[in-house]
Amino acid sequence: MQKSMRSPQSSTAPSVWVNRFLPLIKPGGLVLDLAAGSGRHVRLLRDFGFAVCAVDRDTTALLAFAGPCCEVRRIDLETDDRWQLGDDYDGIIVTNYLHRPLLPAIARALAPGGVLIYETFARGNERFGRPRNPDFLLRPGELLEAFTTLTVVAFEQGEVSVPRPAVIQRFAAILGPTGPLPEIRSTE
Repeated sequence: MQKSMRSPQSSTAPSVWVNRFLPLIKPGGLVLDLAAGSGRHVRLLRDFGFAVCAVDRDTTALLAFAGPCCEVRRIDLETDDRWQLGDDYDGIIVTNYLHRPLLPAIARALAPGGVLIYETFARGNERFGRPRNPDFLLRPGELLEAFTTLTVVAFEQGEVSVPRPAVIQRFAAILGPTGPLPEIRSTE
């Protein structure tokens, strides 16, 4: 059985990549934060007026966000092969998480016009620290190959230095045709 790997990164700041492509998601839409961890993106999504479904195997930190605009679900994505993610999400956010058998279910969970924003570690990251196991590192172009049913808005792969040195892949795509691209916002 393949296991996944989370980043040991402890940053509470939202991903710059997620922040950049968030405007593509329908205002007020329903967004799945998959493997939501401490809730750094749940907070961002709620602040922007989205309804959120936060999923993680450990919901301890997420329970503080639970309420009318945020459903918290405890699902172990690696042992529950049913992956009750739901469907018709206007957006799905995945950061610092990879479980390859889940990738087709992620694509199926998007509503027409839904946006996938994905950012995680890639091969070469073993030079910088965890994760090092190739099972937990994307191969070159793997997100492009995994989500061929989506229209790619942006894709990057390579070394970064912020928030820490790493090798990553970043992907933003839409189920359907693209519309206007978001303006790049300052993260300050």
